[in-house]
Amino acid sequence: MTSSDDSSRFRLLYDLGCAFAAHIELDELLPLIVTKGCQTFAAESVAILLLDPDTNELYFPYVAGAPAEVTARLANMRFPADRGIVGAVLKSGRAQRVDDAQTDPRFYPNVDRDTGLITRAMLTAPLTSRQGTIGAIQIVNRKDGGIFADEDLSLLEALAGNIAVAIENARLYARTRESEAHLKAQVGALRRDLAQRQGHPEIIGTTPAMAEVLRLMDTAAASPIAVLIEGETGTGKELVARGIHQASERADHAFVAVNCAALPENLLESQLFGHRRGAFTGATHDQRGLFQAAAGGTIFLDEIGDMPLPMQVKLLRVLQEGEVVPVGDTRPAKIDVRVISATNCDLAGAVAARAFRDDLYYRLAAFPIRLPPLRERRDDIPLLVTNLLTRSARRHKKQIPGVEPAALDRLGQFDWPGNVRELQNEIERAVALAPNEQPISLTHLSKRLDTSNALPAASAPPAAQTAPSGETTDTSAPRDGAPRSLRQARATFEARHIAEVLREQGGNVSRTAEALGLSRVMLQKKMKEYGLR
Repeated sequence: MTSSDDSSRFRLLYDLGCAFAAHIELDELLPLIVTKGCQTFAAESVAILLLDPDTNELYFPYVAGAPAEVTARLANMRFPADRGIVGAVLKSGRAQRVDDAQTDPRFYPNVDRDTGLITRAMLTAPLTSRQGTIGAIQIVNRKDGGIFADEDLSLLEALAGNIAVAIENARLYARTRESEAHLKAQVGALRRDLAQRQGHPEIIGTTPAMAEVLRLMDTAAASPIAVLIEGETGTGKELVARGIHQASERADHAFVAVNCAALPENLLESQLFGHRRGAFTGATHDQRGLFQAAAGGTIFLDEIGDMPLPMQVKLLRVLQEGEVVPVGDTRPAKIDVRVISATNCDLAGAVAARAFRDDLYYRLAAFPIRLPPLRERRDDIPLLVTNLLTRSARRHKKQIPGVEPAALDRLGQFDWPGNVRELQNEIERAVALAPNEQPISLTHLSKRLDTSNALPAASAPPAAQTAPSGETTDTSAPRDGAPRSLRQARATFEARHIAEVLREQGGNVSRTAEALGLSRVMLQKKMKEYGLR
């Protein structure tokens, strides 16, 4: 063999070794080995035989070059590891060349008999790794009908070591992945069991409506199904989403919350899917999107009903394909993320009005969870007050012994258009006003909670009435005769009117702002001012 032949042989060994080492999935590695083997040795077929140490049998995990029916028979075939030429090779630990298998006394004819093949020339080499002998590789029959050369045997013997190491690494990788999947399943089951035992401590409520919410949360946590959380502003939709995530097998990974209504369309796409450098003015570097940031975990899309239609199309593609395309890029990136979405509007109604895509809705709303407004679960208000009072007092570094019965009664009678968030703001304000070591009393509560001045939830704002003298009076004035300034009267009316329109619009901030003739930012500012969020 010339030096040029040596160089070509070493180059071939190197290239094949690199190709085998680059594949750590057995389902990809074995087909590559036998396919490259057929090409390299100009052979009719190549077979990998692996050893089952428990039964001391050989089996064929993958065969190339043979007809489909033969491959199927070989896949179900096993034979003793000490039989045939391969048995002799495994026993000696050395590769062997056979020019005419039919006349070799070691030949095991059962394989040919069961498959209909005729084995003539063959090369066999043991596969030996750090764990010992794991099987053998056989090159069967030259395509031109001739015999294999000694150089072919040397090449196969040199390749066998790389093949054995590659197979062993792929096996270790497969076992590692199986162990990881098993541990994740166990951890997920333990978390769900713990959630069922401890409940969701952040979710306060014992009414039947909240018991149903908790039951649905546990079911959703045990499944990868898409969840749509429906409820008015302030009902705790993100809290429920976090509870589902924390009780699921994805709890060790990120929970990323996105308010789809808080960002303009062009910025929302960049935030969700990322962007490439130079994609738009100000894009000075590549930026990963929030879907990629939530890899392995959960992304929470709040106010999904306010997502613009063009973005809905792009989100649907992400859910269908399991991949995102950053702004300014053409190459998709695979993602593994669970999507939980939420809305404070009637999303089914938006679909009917063609304001929301029906195909996206059905994909997001596979498992809906409706959160009841606070006015539908008044029996939970004392529990919520106790919990919120404890937290607020801790933040204010005060000792507040509780809430006086009259104050608690007033809190229970109010309709809370801003729901739990509004109640939280009210308790925070009361704690700030109350002296240390004194309970919350009526004097510490907002005047708007006074049911003598507050309207029922379904009623309209108070209309001005004409007195006998012809003067206009405000029916919302305090009955105790205390003077009220024009500013106070206007603020009272404005707060009630905003709350009513919010209720009419199902808590949807964008539609409420449009109905009131305000910008979304201005409406949110007023909602915060009046404790409606």
